[in-house]
Amino acid sequence: MAKPAEGKLKIGLVTDVGKVNDGTFNQYAYEGFMRAAKEFGLESAFIETMQPTDYEKNVKQFIDEGYGMIVTVGFMMGETTKKMAEAYPNVKFAIVDYAYDPVIPNVQGLVFREDQSGFLAGALAGQMTKSKVVGIVAGMAIPAVKKFRNGYENGVAYVCPDCKVIGVYIDSFTDPARGKAAAESQIAEGADVIFGAGGPTGSGAILGAAQQGVWVIGVDQDEYYTTFKGGKEKGADKLLSCAGKRVDVAVYNAVKAAATGTFKGGTVVFDAASNGIGLTPFHDAEKAIPDAAKAKLEEIFKLMAEGKLDTGVDPATGDKIGPAKVVSSETSFLIPDQNASASAAFNRPALGRIAVDWG
Repeated sequence: MAKPAEGKLKIGLVTDVGKVNDGTFNQYAYEGFMRAAKEFGLESAFIETMQPTDYEKNVKQFIDEGYGMIVTVGFMMGETTKKMAEAYPNVKFAIVDYAYDPVIPNVQGLVFREDQSGFLAGALAGQMTKSKVVGIVAGMAIPAVKKFRNGYENGVAYVCPDCKVIGVYIDSFTDPARGKAAAESQIAEGADVIFGAGGPTGSGAILGAAQQGVWVIGVDQDEYYTTFKGGKEKGADKLLSCAGKRVDVAVYNAVKAAATGTFKGGTVVFDAASNGIGLTPFHDAEKAIPDAAKAKLEEIFKLMAEGKLDTGVDPATGDKIGPAKVVSSETSFLIPDQNASASAAFNRPALGRIAVDWG
């Protein structure tokens, strides 16, 4: 059985298929990981997964080398993380976009209300469209991506009931060319706002669309600084915002907990209430967005943060339940295990929500 590293904690990060400089999901996780490593003086390393069959091999490499904490990035690593965590209970794990019920004592699941973030993106798109046709180029149909897409669709409908949403899932997160082609197809069908929600595939979609003069919305982190190179890339002025999720903060907090001896297994939920999701700054598009639209977005965020706006999307599976609706603040949203119908919850003690520390 592997033992925790003696002395200084050694931490390892294993990406989903993709690289730590992909400009979206993996990069954001890596940034939070490295921030914690530097702040707490930890020995760190990362492995970039080339193909899904390498997941277990990559995690095992860190275990064999005595790493005391391993961060795995992405829903697709759920089974591997469970298997390795149960086999090596003295190693701490944190996984992005996956939760377990029952809890695995040495695993912290970091999950997000992408449906809320996507809903805000949809509400923005629905207020900016002139053609009343908007699009979304999504990655693989895993829960996080389904939450983004269905939240987006319901957000559009919430502010523009007669708007049409054209959407597509693409079975790769690393194919910008296919993303661009999908966006061009949606533009040809009349879409004048494109939301890219699929890693570099989605980034390819919004970069191509923006360079054709179409409004776009990015995902995960602020793509103004990555995909659009801090405003230097052509089309940066067409980026409205991004449907953000603080993967960096989630990973930083998990590593910090391991480094300071406060780590505990369970599920950490990042949502509007904890400021764990939300729209990124409007940057060059600031003046183009009407004040009334901004006010509406603020109103929506406040309602979600107070638990008064149900996006109409299952917060675990990402499936669409119905249209969005205003509800009482006492309504509880449940986060079930990703592979079962049994409910775990925001309010369940074993999976109790851990407050977001913005450091």
